Amino acid sequence: MATAKSFEELEIWQKARVFCRSIFRITNYTRFSQDYRLKDQIKASAGSVMDNIAEGFERSGNKEFIQFLYIAKGSCGESRSQLYRALDFGYLLNEEFNLLQQESIELSQNNSNFIKYLKNSEMKGDKYK
Repeated sequence: MATAKSFEELEIWQKARVFCRSIFRITNYTRFSQDYRLKDQIKASAGSVMDNIAEGFERSGNKEFIQFLYIAKGSCGESRSQLYRALDFGYLLNEEFNLLQQESIELSQNNSNFIKYLKNSEMKGDKYK
């Protein structure tokens, strides 16, 4: 794996950004848009996924990065739970739900794989040279 110089280069962050954009679109252009609390919660948790990946990367050490990746993974699960509420409340069609649910599951799995990679990596980051 090549060394990334910025978080924007990370595929996991790019996927989290796409997921966040998908959540933003669905919450603004469906019946979802009228439930301000749930809309704000899911937008915040989806944004937290990409933000925690970025913040962890900027900490310049694998130990902290891994901790932030776990937080991002948790936020991904939170978003998925909120998608179930949106489905149950009739804000999403089954097809919309299924696409977003699958996207969140893949993102969570990618996050887990990246955590495993970093735990086994010999590179420990600038803080731990």
